[in-house]
Amino acid sequence: MNQVTIRPVSPQEVDQLQQIGRQTFFETFATSNSEPNMRTYLAEGFATEKLMAELQNPDSRFYFAELNNAVVGYLKVNTGRAQTEAQPADALEIERIYVLQDYHGQHVGQALYDQALQLAAQARASYLWLGVWEANPRAIRFYQKNGFVEFGKHVFTLGDDQQTDILMRRPLTDSSH
Repeated sequence: MNQVTIRPVSPQEVDQLQQIGRQTFFETFATSNSEPNMRTYLAEGFATEKLMAELQNPDSRFYFAELNNAVVGYLKVNTGRAQTEAQPADALEIERIYVLQDYHGQHVGQALYDQALQLAAQARASYLWLGVWEANPRAIRFYQKNGFVEFGKHVFTLGDDQQTDILMRRPLTDSSH
């Protein structure tokens, strides 16, 4: 089995980030959402200007997962005011972990999650947290397997559709640092 490599994304790679972001989001959610809502979200959520602003925000970080020198997934984490919900300053949010469908089951998602866990430990975060769509049982199981528990819900808007995300967190004890 080939080794997954995780590396930071630079602003010069915004086009590649946009491409994998759109492709993985489409693969994950297109069958469960209307075409107009998907088209709107893919255009707005992954607009070059929006991604560049996120890449340049010191409280957000992106990482690519590579297998055989090809980008096959990515991670976005947030701290401070970049978090999508108000959380304590010592929390770290996993906003996105996405892997190309062809690479599911090859431990790419786990490698990206492990990177987030390492970043949280370096930052001495008290917990990791994220929002996951309630209609995405595969992702929910993945996070539960990694020690996350539900602590709330919030609304995620996809086009004109108001969807419910389950908020999950994993406390980080001193032994995990």
